[in-house]
Amino acid sequence: MQKRNLTFGLALLAGVVIVAGAAEAMDDAAEDQAGSVPLFEVDPFWPKPLPGHWLVGPMIGVATDANDGVWIVQRNTLNQFVLGTEVGAMTDTSYYNPSAPARPAVSECCVPGPPIMHFDAEGNLLHAWGGPGTETGNYRWPESNHGITVDGQGNVWVGGNGGQDRHILKFTADGRFLAQYGTPGAEPSSTSRTNFNQVAKVSFVPSLNEIFVADGYGNRRVAVLDASTGAMKRFWGARGNVPSDDPVPAYRPGETPPPQFRTPVHCADRANDGLVYVCDRPTNRLSVFRTDGTFVRETIIAPATLSQGATWDVAFSPDAQQQFMYLADGQNMKVYVMNRQTLEVLYSFGDGGRQPGLFFAVHSIATDRQGNIFTTETYEGSRLQKFRYMGMGARPAQRDMGAAWPQARRSGGYGWSFGN
Repeated sequence: MQKRNLTFGLALLAGVVIVAGAAEAMDDAAEDQAGSVPLFEVDPFWPKPLPGHWLVGPMIGVATDANDGVWIVQRNTLNQFVLGTEVGAMTDTSYYNPSAPARPAVSECCVPGPPIMHFDAEGNLLHAWGGPGTETGNYRWPESNHGITVDGQGNVWVGGNGGQDRHILKFTADGRFLAQYGTPGAEPSSTSRTNFNQVAKVSFVPSLNEIFVADGYGNRRVAVLDASTGAMKRFWGARGNVPSDDPVPAYRPGETPPPQFRTPVHCADRANDGLVYVCDRPTNRLSVFRTDGTFVRETIIAPATLSQGATWDVAFSPDAQQQFMYLADGQNMKVYVMNRQTLEVLYSFGDGGRQPGLFFAVHSIATDRQGNIFTTETYEGSRLQKFRYMGMGARPAQRDMGAAWPQARRSGGYGWSFGN
């Protein structure tokens, strides 16, 4: 199949001084308002509608680039949709099964959009490409794509957590294949120097030109790659230990966290000061390391959380000190606003729901240079949301504030007393 590659244009770069000043403004505000916190409101009209009757499936990665572009990766295979009701326009084709007989379409809408999408700061779609059957060159698209980042050259890195996914892919911004690191189907090992095992997330560190890998759903480690060559430079497990593939008992509230990560290891992100934050999702554990893998500390978030756990992904505020950290919790359907240094949860926003500002399995999180937050949702959530940075202000009286709506619209919904 010929590769779908849609390019809608290049964003004009303007207002550099204004953009650069946003982080400085947050720095100044933090100094002037000791004890204040960053506040956010959902933008229900971002991004703009997609073309071509496109639908998106589970969104399992989001990243921002140096120009405040927003990149997502979503699962667009037909098994992620209900054929007759969601993607009725697909019923007239043997798109996913060439030997299947053609059937009449049940509707004009809709079809799955490409898995990689790139938006500018205004929410316009710039690029869309990739997916099974679009391969050009010597690589294999992941069975289950998972995680995305953009490096200092504007290249796009994609991971995968499918059964045979032992590799990471690298492309240009418009989808031209550059490199595959790892071999699909290779023997899995948490100490391998050449292969991965069902990667959860990839993130780029500009100051080091390194890719940090949460490796992840099969392996139990953080791996660090040279962003130019893809060579693996180092790796480590929980508490800086050599990672092991030995089974770890299921999480129990109140336990002493085990000396190895459970799976999935769902995030690995480095802050400007060299501290690396790692999500051990089913353990509700957020671990802190130095860049070389030396263990610093760990904390448990929402310790009563079972099933899929509370620590799904992290992102940082854009001020130079990155004073604040934002933690996505897909099981409890919220985002925590935290003091990055102390790991104190200051407040949270979100709750379960379909309306703007609510979540169904908030999965990935990123920030831009303006301080805005972007979240994606997996499973039936299948959504990208933007939360505008509204400046610094008083810490909300309700530590679980619910939907991040404008204050004038927020009253009423969270004060109901049923049965009176």
